Amino acid sequence: MSPILQLDQFLSNNPDIEMFEVLLHDLNGTQRGKWLPRDKIHKLFEGGFKMPLSSCALDCWGRDQEELISATGDTDGICVPDASTLVRVPWGHKPTAQVIVSMTDESSGEPYLGDGRAVLQNILSRFKVLGLTPVVASEMEFHLLQIDPDKFGIPRHTQTAIDGSPSIGGQTYGIDTMRGSAGLMDAIIDAAKTQNLPVDTLIAEFGPSQFEINLYHQNCALRACDQGSMLKRAIRSVAHQHDKLATFMAKPFADQVGNGMHIHFSLLDKDGKNVFDNGTSEGSELLNNAVAGCLATMADSMAIFAPNINSYRRMVPGCYAPLSPNWGYENRTTAVRIPGGDYRAMRIEHRVAGADANPYLTVATILAGALWGIERSLKAPNAIIGDAADLAPSLPNFWNDALDSFENSAFVKMMLGSELQANYARCKRQEKHEFDSRVTLLEYDAYL
Repeated sequence: MSPILQLDQFLSNNPDIEMFEVLLHDLNGTQRGKWLPRDKIHKLFEGGFKMPLSSCALDCWGRDQEELISATGDTDGICVPDASTLVRVPWGHKPTAQVIVSMTDESSGEPYLGDGRAVLQNILSRFKVLGLTPVVASEMEFHLLQIDPDKFGIPRHTQTAIDGSPSIGGQTYGIDTMRGSAGLMDAIIDAAKTQNLPVDTLIAEFGPSQFEINLYHQNCALRACDQGSMLKRAIRSVAHQHDKLATFMAKPFADQVGNGMHIHFSLLDKDGKNVFDNGTSEGSELLNNAVAGCLATMADSMAIFAPNINSYRRMVPGCYAPLSPNWGYENRTTAVRIPGGDYRAMRIEHRVAGADANPYLTVATILAGALWGIERSLKAPNAIIGDAADLAPSLPNFWNDALDSFENSAFVKMMLGSELQANYARCKRQEKHEFDSRVTLLEYDAYL
């Protein structure tokens, strides 16, 4: 069915919809866009909806990159809607729907490779040439906090001890803990159903006020990222309706664990067979190649996996974040884990990224790393047995070091593209400048 027919079918099935949210993702994974009334939505599907190409490159405060504006004249691109993402918005003040768009270069008619969604599509097309289809699923951790911070601006926990201090732990897998938040959790699940988001499990996690939500695997990586992004938005929006703050910030509290985003993936051949499965617990040679590629490109990719200054608060010993490029079978202390179970479900779990990372760029970078290893027949080092945390850290654990590796990476340029590499580095340098130029409360406390 054509996109226009899909739109007409959606309008017919939802005659009360008054407004559409048109959602474009920037480099941080933040949804930008516009609201369109119902009588204007066909304009979007007929190719008449424009936004500046620079909308894809806004920093976390929504500011332009001056160098990019000067170089391009802030030219427009065409926003191309994905009709499969048409869904209702259950938290809207009036009957509202949403649709995700990708950016197209108006002059060439080609996908704009400064758009993370287009970058992912480009990686998927390279797998298609090899007759392979990635199957992807995500696990995301988040904190559920009181909506108002304390008098110092510090967020307040929803799980507290009797004296009001944070709970010692989050009651991992605690059923009673989940029941205590049942109203909100049920509302999240209901919103996910309304938006066709296939939630697998929702659990209480290790830290106080921390939860994890998992999505079912998808044989379209783009759809998996759409669902991950929309689920984060749904959780934040529903939590706000319940007077709570849901955050996917990597490290909201200095003395407690942070929030990660684990990506699971396998590869199917043209016959639908998992090429990582060779009938043994070790997996196929192609699995080894993919693991090797992920490890070889991990340092260059850290600026994607840990995109903000706060991300590196998580990259320290004791926070369950991988600090070295290593792998193992059924080993949750490694950066790359091969889960056990049915060999037909043999897959890679990539455990490095924070929940603050852009899902599209994270999955694109992980899959690009796997492809890098497959195309070059790279061999993985020996799998780690025991606690990988005992190994010396070797991944970039400071923002500047990660950006240096990213900017100078031949892998990033070849696989993600020079447009994305330049725009992303400028965006993050611009954000970093703000943090570098501010005097903090800790400095006043120490030196005033």
